[in-house]
Amino acid sequence: MTTEDRGARGAQPSSAPLLDRYAPLPGVYDEFCTAAGAPRPDVARVVGLLDNLGLAEFRRRQGLAEGAFHEGGVTFSVYSDQRGVEKTFPFDLIPRVLAAREWAALERGLVQRVRALNLFLEDIYGEQRILHEGRIPRAMVESSAGYRVAMRGLKPPGGGRVIIAGIDLLRRPDGEFVVLEDNLRVPSGVSYVIENRGVMKRVIPGVFQQSRVRGVADYPIHLRNALTSVAAGVAPEEARVVVLTPGPYNSAYFEHSFLARTMGCPLVQGTDLFVWQDKVYVKTTRGPRRVHVIYRRIDDDFLDPEAFRPDSMLGVRGLARAYATGNVALANAIGNGIADDKAVYPFVPEMIRFYLAEEPLLPQVETFQCSDDGQREHVLANLARMVVKEVDGAGGYGMLIGPKATKEEREAYAGRVRAHPRAFIAQPVIELSTCPTWAETQVAPRRVDLRPYVVTGASSTFVLPGGLTRVALVEGSYVVNSSQGGGSKDTWVLEEEGVR
Repeated sequence: MTTEDRGARGAQPSSAPLLDRYAPLPGVYDEFCTAAGAPRPDVARVVGLLDNLGLAEFRRRQGLAEGAFHEGGVTFSVYSDQRGVEKTFPFDLIPRVLAAREWAALERGLVQRVRALNLFLEDIYGEQRILHEGRIPRAMVESSAGYRVAMRGLKPPGGGRVIIAGIDLLRRPDGEFVVLEDNLRVPSGVSYVIENRGVMKRVIPGVFQQSRVRGVADYPIHLRNALTSVAAGVAPEEARVVVLTPGPYNSAYFEHSFLARTMGCPLVQGTDLFVWQDKVYVKTTRGPRRVHVIYRRIDDDFLDPEAFRPDSMLGVRGLARAYATGNVALANAIGNGIADDKAVYPFVPEMIRFYLAEEPLLPQVETFQCSDDGQREHVLANLARMVVKEVDGAGGYGMLIGPKATKEEREAYAGRVRAHPRAFIAQPVIELSTCPTWAETQVAPRRVDLRPYVVTGASSTFVLPGGLTRVALVEGSYVVNSSQGGGSKDTWVLEEEGVR
């Protein structure tokens, strides 16, 4: 009988309980514990099951999980690391747990938000009603690096602009989830959600089975169905889908290959495709075959050297023409970057009211526009209490965390803001929630965020239960990005009572 089996049956654990000495940080919402240190009711069962493993046995199983990721080649790349770019993705075996009712509320808010953003993109490249009525400043949109004027008037094949969305959330000290930012171009990370779950089921099967967790393994099926539903000119069952990758040196190449394999689609690079008579074809051993849908993991700028950057070696010449004539569908659509612009983010609640005639179900972080003279001066006067970000930045790069920065760093950053105010926004520092995390020899609180994934086809929307919980593994850090020393946890959405 394994230690886990003995613990599950009420026997004494093999060592001290895993969370026996765990102490949450003051003034922060902890995912497992109240401020007094007692387990929260929704996670009490999971806490008990983990405690019964014991500290020594958990340490062993954490090592097994890390070995599984290494042997399975679950990697990411860090371009700035001179010691070598490819690394095993850091994984913490203690899950993040969400109750069924909590997830149901989040799911409704996510669907609402993505619907509104889809309508905004459709409008901004169409009639521009929201600009004509002055609900969003026209200059804010037209000055965005993500806005593609050439796409104005173009309707994507199948009508889909946001097929895959990744919405970043954090939890405030009062326990409420808020939206931090939207990812509607090429959101990444979902492969780690599925890999994390597979490792959890192998390494702590008893804890997992008794916790009654909703599954995530069917994500590739939902994604493929959504992609084929927007195919250009053919029935979904006849559509040929490919996953377009920049190649094996891209930081997310593991994910590209994973999704192509699990969807049953070819993984291709730009040289594997060509355009003839405004149609896209893939080269195969049996000759060229027509492509109807491209799940592209390449940014707009590099997608077509004929339409965008002429020096791009990653894309396909003529692809934008084929797309404009309706002969191939792209997921996601060209030009979605305008909705990812952090300076446009403050207007999403207004989009929800304008397009849906509803109040936003999910709040978001107070945001200051540095392009506005009054707001910019407020930001510069309070840099020590602000997080300042580049509007088109990603991966945790290019931002200033005021409380962690030196006076010299804040002054230098203020100079950048004054020189290019449209390029920056600022937000008050918000304490991210914490979750118990294995810290080499003991369990300690570490800050986490959450990226759920929303898949929208021609007639249906699917929200993956849970999504990617990213964790700042470095003590005291607020940066959860893997490129900045972060890792991930499995996110467990519990089934409703009575549902199996």
